[in-house]
Amino acid sequence: QVQLVESGGGLVQPGGSLRLSCAASRSIFSINVMGWYRQAPGKEREFIARITTGGRTYYADSVKGRFTISRDNAKNTEYLQLNSLKPEDTAVYYCYADTSGSMALRYWGQGTRVTVSS
Repeated sequence: QVQLVESGGGLVQPGGSLRLSCAASRSIFSINVMGWYRQAPGKEREFIARITTGGRTYYADSVKGRFTISRDNAKNTEYLQLNSLKPEDTAVYYCYADTSGSMALRYWGQGTRVTVSS
């Protein structure tokens, strides 16, 4: 079954905002880093942000100052707040969750489409 469920994508005008959510199933053990990639039409998948269990964050230069990643460990959920959106932010956004331990894995969400257009 699906273990990372994404929501929040849609169509927005330039300068607008969206909030993406990614909820991880409790069946995923020992989640460590969570984060987001995106893939624009005709482009390679691009890393955009990650966050540790303790809340340390890292952003790609292309989104720094505009996007904010956060997480709620009690809800096993991560978020991506997208502000000051530009047409070049148009992409399918994918969340991920990395597990620690001897059976470390990366789990992916199904993707949510963000379209920025006037």
